Amino acid sequence: MIGKITGKLISKNNEHLLIDVGGLGYEVFVTEKILAAMASIDHNQEVSLFTELLVKEDLLQLVGFLSFREKKWFNLLKSVQGVGAKVALAILNKLTPEDLLKSVRMKNEIA
Repeated sequence: MIGKITGKLISKNNEHLLIDVGGLGYEVFVTEKILAAMASIDHNQEVSLFTELLVKEDLLQLVGFLSFREKKWFNLLKSVQGVGAKVALAILNKLTPEDLLKSVRMKNEIA
């Protein structure tokens, strides 16, 4: 597993960052929220992301998160039946881990 990556930002587009670590470039897929947070970071500046390696039949994909807590929520959301990586990322793009926790607590209080 690749749990965290730190290196120089080489490029960014609308869905991933390319990070150079010791001469090896890693494509790390991120949410729009993370891209916005990294808007002020210039090329060749050091960046650090927590990562999750997604293994599919024909693809290995690194997904990046700004915090370990956000990564934990991603894995928790994926464990819910019917919620895959895309849906979990869409949720985290709109809600912070704190917002998710509040929502869960409110739902538990109502039930």
